[in-house]
Amino acid sequence: MGYDSQKDTFEHIVKVRNYISKVMYELSIRSLKHDHDKIDNPTEKALFDEYTPKLKECTYGSEEYKKFLAGLKEGLDIHYSNNRHHPEHFENGISGMNLIDLIEMICDWIAASERHSDGDIFRSIEINQKRFGYSDDLKCILENTVTFIKKVY
Repeated sequence: MGYDSQKDTFEHIVKVRNYISKVMYELSIRSLKHDHDKIDNPTEKALFDEYTPKLKECTYGSEEYKKFLAGLKEGLDIHYSNNRHHPEHFENGISGMNLIDLIEMICDWIAASERHSDGDIFRSIEINQKRFGYSDDLKCILENTVTFIKKVY
């Protein structure tokens, strides 16, 4: 009798399941902890209390938006330093991120775009490509991920 691939295939399936489970676990932890520092850190909370309503009322990426971000700088610096789902967390920006970071980041961007009356996640991805310098390939992956998330959920 020749080689039977069933045993090797089942071992492979189990390994893939285990790796996916590790990813799911990490994403689950991140979903529970996401942005809690904005609530727990008094400096961050005070600044986000002041600027979140202002940011909601302006267009993402506009000069007004950038002005408000400048006012929020101290809070953002603290936030970025503690949260790896932001490209600003890394010395080399988005290139320092892993796929888990990117998944949390795009979920964050989707939710943030929904705060704005004129929010458009696809426009945000376009603006952020210029802001963070990511490739057209990554831009397409982010857009495909948004389409998947919005279609499925």
